[in-house]
Amino acid sequence: MTVPPSSPTGVWILPDQLHPQQAALASLSDLPPHRVPVLFIESHAWASSRNHHQQKLVLVWSAMRHFAQELQQRGHPVTYVEAEGYAEPLQAWARQNRLQQIRLMQPADIPVREEVEKLRSVLPCPLLVLENNHFLWTARQFIDWALGRKRLLLEDFYRQGRKRFRILMDGSQPLGGRWNYDRENRQPPQPGRRYPPPLTFPPDAITQAVMEKVRRRYGHHFGSLEGFGWAVTRTQALQVLEDFIQHRLPYFGPWQDAMQAGEDFLYHSLLSPYLNLGLLTPHEVIAAAEQAYHRGGIPLPSAEGFIRQILGWREYLRGFYEYQMPNGYAQKNFFGHRRPLPQFFWTGETDMACLRHTLGQIRRHGYAHHIQRLMVLSNFSLIAGIQPQAVEAWFHDVFIDSYDWVMQPNVIGMGLFADGGMLSTKPYAASAQYICKMSDYCRRCRYNPSEKVGERACPFNTFYWDFLLRHRSLLLPLGRMKWVLAHLDRLQPGIKAQIQAQAAAWWESTSNA
Repeated sequence: MTVPPSSPTGVWILPDQLHPQQAALASLSDLPPHRVPVLFIESHAWASSRNHHQQKLVLVWSAMRHFAQELQQRGHPVTYVEAEGYAEPLQAWARQNRLQQIRLMQPADIPVREEVEKLRSVLPCPLLVLENNHFLWTARQFIDWALGRKRLLLEDFYRQGRKRFRILMDGSQPLGGRWNYDRENRQPPQPGRRYPPPLTFPPDAITQAVMEKVRRRYGHHFGSLEGFGWAVTRTQALQVLEDFIQHRLPYFGPWQDAMQAGEDFLYHSLLSPYLNLGLLTPHEVIAAAEQAYHRGGIPLPSAEGFIRQILGWREYLRGFYEYQMPNGYAQKNFFGHRRPLPQFFWTGETDMACLRHTLGQIRRHGYAHHIQRLMVLSNFSLIAGIQPQAVEAWFHDVFIDSYDWVMQPNVIGMGLFADGGMLSTKPYAASAQYICKMSDYCRRCRYNPSEKVGERACPFNTFYWDFLLRHRSLLLPLGRMKWVLAHLDRLQPGIKAQIQAQAAAWWESTSNA
């Protein structure tokens, strides 16, 4: 039921809903702005609920304050409140404006929805929650696509999205005759290659005020504020998009999986924080990349590889989250892993160069690209046997683009295979050889990526084979693991015993450190 325009109706905007056409604002676009009061709540309970990276706190709150200022300039009566939680500011705002209804775009995160539902009983007027329009597929559309399928595969969903939205299509066929250019997009880093620096912005007065607040109240949180240069407005985010299209998208495809010491960003877009805040929409980002391809100068593998990350992976993860989270997905632990998160995940103090570089980068920026997340951080956590929920909580804490809908399927499903194959067909477990091939990290490491046991053996190798030994019976039914397990079976019993003993000794030494 919608309220007639004559009834006083206000819009409550959450921190990740910062687009002028977000559903709640758009539903009242026929009214003049001065008749649509808007509320923002800067919640200290949210900030304290976990060890959020300091730069994420600054990004979220600065972007909120800038968007509030923008709406005020457009004529909306804006109330911006710094408070402990949501209930009291909502009650006071609704009464002050004599509201008959509050409108809210549906939160993307299910825990936030649950919190919102608890507020209904204390609000002085009805709350109308509207469909989230920050995604290309609605939750219902994804669930309708998924129901009745024997398998849920990203590739199937991605092809359906290409057809549905007419993206990189030639009639009923994909441009270039292929749906996927993954094989072309796996080049290792090239020594001496220079990468264009990302577009950054000096903190303005609003951002500086937020930074001071975070230093004062949340300076004990993970990460550093030094060098903060993220976009905090939609105008700035659009500039970042254009800068990526012009300077990095042409080279993105071949080197999207590469990792290089001293290079934190390579050719990556750095757009995920802005998409997840609502400063950018997936439609306009995809359209910008497709239009650039048609203008010329962007190879098809680069355009397709980038578009697949948004049209395919981002939309798929969100849909999968809506489909599976109500079924206890967050507590999945297929392998029964129980080991605690090592302290060096927080400090970055480890002799493993790949982890040291990646963790240092996250401390500096709250950012690591998808292969660092999957094949360094998640891979190590999987083969070392760390509890999935501890890993997911850490990911949620330290990344600037983290939200529940992002991290649950990415970590529990893709990264750790804790769901037993609901999201992917095999665990993304790998030895040091993958990291050695796709990065230059191993050149500066005290460990040897070719050794399984011994003083210089890379822990990735030791844990990889230990993982296969521990879970052979669970892995055997997975068809894609048979070749690897056949290789495992050819190892001498003495080598197997050494691997298991060295893995156990590593954990004992880590626990005593």
